[in-house]
Amino acid sequence: MTKNKKIKPSKELPLGFVDRQEKELLIRDFIITNIKRVMIKYGFQYLETPSFEFTDSIGKFLPDKERPDAGVFSFKDEKNWLSLRYDLTAPLARYVAKNYLEIPKPFKRYQLGNVWRNEKPGPGRFREFLQFDADFVGTKSLQADAELCILISEILEECGLTKKDYLVKISSRKITEKLFKNININDGEQKLITLRALDKIDRLGWDEVEKLLGKGRKDKSGDFTQGANLNKSSIEIIKKELNKDTPDTEDLMEIIDLFKKYGFSNYKFDPSIVRGLEYYTGPIFEVDLNFDVKNNKGQIIQFGSIGGGGRYDNLVSNFGNYDAPATGISIGLDRLVYALMQRKEFNINQSRPIIICVFDKNLMKYYIDLQKILRGANIGTEIYPGENKLKKQMEYANKIKSPAVILYGENEIKIGKPTIRELSSGEEKSIKIEDLVNEIQKII
Repeated sequence: MTKNKKIKPSKELPLGFVDRQEKELLIRDFIITNIKRVMIKYGFQYLETPSFEFTDSIGKFLPDKERPDAGVFSFKDEKNWLSLRYDLTAPLARYVAKNYLEIPKPFKRYQLGNVWRNEKPGPGRFREFLQFDADFVGTKSLQADAELCILISEILEECGLTKKDYLVKISSRKITEKLFKNININDGEQKLITLRALDKIDRLGWDEVEKLLGKGRKDKSGDFTQGANLNKSSIEIIKKELNKDTPDTEDLMEIIDLFKKYGFSNYKFDPSIVRGLEYYTGPIFEVDLNFDVKNNKGQIIQFGSIGGGGRYDNLVSNFGNYDAPATGISIGLDRLVYALMQRKEFNINQSRPIIICVFDKNLMKYYIDLQKILRGANIGTEIYPGENKLKKQMEYANKIKSPAVILYGENEIKIGKPTIRELSSGEEKSIKIEDLVNEIQKII
């Protein structure tokens, strides 16, 4: 009888998920710090909602299946389907409905949190990513919509981009609603498929989107996406409408007038901006980058927008009889970091600790005394965590890019002078303990 061979777990990650290392995380922290500073200046409140919601609360805007796993990650508890949130807007609508009597009107909130999309990943497009949202809930004023576009622009410039590096594109769902009437699209599902197809113009180009408006499209991997089944005449009408360069809706003309009053000019009217989710009701916007983004192989990729949003006046009312017109905007922070790391050289201080080498475990009290002195001066310090020979300890210090090691054996302890070895130069100094902090500060 043969023993069952033990199957080792995979060290690889599922597609669309990534491990994020320190430099990327520190750049992300830098962006988040700027976001919070701008949010405080604009008067927004900080909010956090749970990662999981009842699927009924968020699933209305995703493909409808017996198991609601298209677009979202879901499971069923004893009675209900639960889903990881796919954005931060639907949870906000649920929160507003639940706390409607207590919150101010308008309610201005911002949120930072991970979201999950159960869909095909691509370059810089993940199944799990950190998102930033800012929303006005409880106002019909288009001044709110205009301010969101200006707010996002300020955040991008605080993060190091110039006005030449990005562009805010604006449109309105009123354009597509008028268009649907002209070509007699009345079925809700057909409208949604059409919107999702048009939302891919920037990424796929018109020729491929035309297939999605018709019978459907097969991508390079062989996966087939069912189309909207529009006829050629309707597709030509859509194409002509989306090539206009002047808005004729009142909401957009009012927003453009507000932009002029703010002195904001880094925008463009683009009727091909439609946004893929069906809950938008008025002005919509997207933020595009104007520079090339490359993948890990150094190839230029079609990156698409880093964020967007729009007005959704009816979303909160899905939870009951609530009058809560709203508008919001979001940025995919991981996508922004991915792009910024190629555009800007970040002088991020990846502070590494000083390493105290261990010559003898019986001398540990002396090592701990040195560590206390340095940590008391806010200097990152680590006693080597192991029992290896000095060569291995030096290899460890170099591997983690420590600026220096401290050598403190019996001879150094007797004279009360630890030796500092600077790793970049190899230079060594014998220093009195009382001078240790000053000497280390010169190195780091």
